[in-house]
Amino acid sequence: MNVQIGMRIPPKIGAEGLEQVAAWAATAGLDVLDVSKLNPEVKQVCDTAGIGIGSVDAAKTAELLSKDEARREAAVESVKKQMTDMSALGAKVMFMCLVPEDHTMPRKESFAIWKDTFPELVRHAEREGVYMAIEGWPGPAPHYPTIGCTPEMWRAMFEAIPSKHFGLNYDPSHMVRLGIDYLRALTEFGERINHCHGKDTEILHDELYECGVLPATFGAKYGFSEGSWRYTIPGHGAVEWSRVAVRLDRLGYQGAVSIELEDHRFWGTLEKEREGIVKAAEHLALYFK
Repeated sequence: MNVQIGMRIPPKIGAEGLEQVAAWAATAGLDVLDVSKLNPEVKQVCDTAGIGIGSVDAAKTAELLSKDEARREAAVESVKKQMTDMSALGAKVMFMCLVPEDHTMPRKESFAIWKDTFPELVRHAEREGVYMAIEGWPGPAPHYPTIGCTPEMWRAMFEAIPSKHFGLNYDPSHMVRLGIDYLRALTEFGERINHCHGKDTEILHDELYECGVLPATFGAKYGFSEGSWRYTIPGHGAVEWSRVAVRLDRLGYQGAVSIELEDHRFWGTLEKEREGIVKAAEHLALYFK
């Protein structure tokens, strides 16, 4: 198996500027970068460094689930143009997290808006050869409004839109914290995986005793945590990446695994972020290279 390994760009690394980011990523042995936007200048910088594009962030995703029809229509046209532009530059994966504008809106209501809005986007994605990859982050507490973060919702979404041009960004870290079997999800939904994040989660059993699965009342003890769990780099949490790699290989996965650095131990300085990316890449390379 020889899957490309890349990263979403953490803040301190990103503050160096894209030319420095791409050059460092190449020296660190990374293959791709996930970028927040793609234009000819960004593409040229990555090409010069010998770095590919892993995914491109969709803009205006909250507006796609707005209660305001005019805002939704404007967002659809904006995302369609973004698909056309990124496809012209050779990028194929559009990343999005479907958090509605109104965080108090029930997920069932958001799903109804999604079901009405997204078929047009998917038809355009099919024409442009773009594959959407939705993130499984449940969204901010206390409402956790994101749609597309549980098997229940994925099943309903994929029944409504059978096209593979609408699929998953497979990130097992979110499933671990939610108590979802991340390997079983690969078995059921593997054919709809369009992108992967390299991120892990440690279950904090003492904290789980203290507050259960609810967010800690008086604040989490660690960064990137709500109390009973914390996000980590791959290899420092509960995910068995060897088993993930075997299943992705069996599925014929051709995309990238991009490190999403959210680990308090590798945060806060440029040096720590770089150390976290390197350690994560080394662990993933054991199974994906």
